[in-house]
Amino acid sequence: MPVDLDSVADELYGLRPEEFVAARDRRARDAREAGEQALAKEIGALRRPSLAAWAGNLLVRRRPEEVEPLLGLGEELRRAHRELDGTRLRELARRQGEVIGALGRQARRLAEREGHPVGESVQREVEETLHAVLADPEAARAWAAGRLVKPLRSTFGFPQADVLEPRPSGVPRRAADGHQEEDGHREEREDPRREKPGDTAVEPAEDEPARRRRIKEARQAAHDTEGDLRDREAEARSADADAETARDRVAGAERRVRELRAELRLAERQQRQARTDERTARERARRAGRAVREARRHAETAAERVERLAADERD
Repeated sequence: MPVDLDSVADELYGLRPEEFVAARDRRARDAREAGEQALAKEIGALRRPSLAAWAGNLLVRRRPEEVEPLLGLGEELRRAHRELDGTRLRELARRQGEVIGALGRQARRLAEREGHPVGESVQREVEETLHAVLADPEAARAWAAGRLVKPLRSTFGFPQADVLEPRPSGVPRRAADGHQEEDGHREEREDPRREKPGDTAVEPAEDEPARRRRIKEARQAAHDTEGDLRDREAEARSADADAETARDRVAGAERRVRELRAELRLAERQQRQARTDERTARERARRAGRAVREARRHAETAAERVERLAADERD
């Protein structure tokens, strides 16, 4: 049956990390034996995923319904950053924290169900991958393919919008009618409020200091929002760790309660058996006592008879 690199990679990256190398080498050997030397080389070059990358891939493969909503959230966040929409950014940042935290915990549960429990550090790497997915379309496409080799890393924040980039010197501005203005003709627009004969008055454009101040404020708001988000995520991870510790303690206490109940049931059975043995022993003791008394009477009767016989012989 003919195979290609895409189908082999899809199969391999669905395996647990410890199964990857043996399966890859087997597939490469099969390709060589089939005369597909180039394919065998490509398969042999596939790298085993790290534990965090595997958990991220597992999330895509086991919960495909979560992929599109996360990609959509990333698009909304990037659009809000481009448009400097502070209100929308704050709303989406709250959603971002909730979604990433929930997906990180879900990836951890999925890994445990697959027989490969992971710790909090791996969960953090999965969440870092999801941050990259939200910030970068290329990262989003890589994650959605479900074939990550290592966790993705995101830079702090989102790419700046084009409007925030400084204008290179020497590049002509564009006038309100869409025509470029050369430096030599700027004297005609030095005062935008001045009316020319026959022209109607136009609304003055926002001055450069005000525009830069607005951009600076928007950047600071975005930075503060993301910083607050990271703080909340750290608190959530700490709370999750505390909850997990508490769950372990509860499980340990419940296990000890079950052991003690089992010991109690055993002790109660032993107590019942001891009482039964006691009653049996008392009954045997009573029967033995009666037998002793009966034997004593027989002995006394026999002794009396011996005495009578001896007396008769003397007479």
